[in-house]
Amino acid sequence: MPDDILEPRDDGSFVLRVHAQPGAGRSQVVGRHGDALKVRVAAPPEGGRANDAVAKLLAETLGAAARDIELVGGASSRQKRFLVKGVDLDDARRLLGRLVTGSTPASADARRGVEDRHR
Repeated sequence: MPDDILEPRDDGSFVLRVHAQPGAGRSQVVGRHGDALKVRVAAPPEGGRANDAVAKLLAETLGAAARDIELVGGASSRQKRFLVKGVDLDDARRLLGRLVTGSTPASADARRGVEDRHR
């Protein structure tokens, strides 16, 4: 269970702890790093480009709108915290659980299960 990487909020949103690796060959979720979701992004860590790339990757992975993913901590660190709105917490737990155990690739296919339940 990914409960140690999620911090639920009273309003239904949650904070997701992320370990970011900028300047990678391609952007992808790669699993866990301690108590964080490990992601690699192709963008360099200059001018907030990597932070924007991480937010975009999280939105795509979780099936969220880009406006619903907000960096709330760690702007200049690899250890980041993103506030996620508009995503059902139970759906996020299931999806992230599959991603951190490596049983589902972190791609458009990974989020289809979440999107299909919302149709």
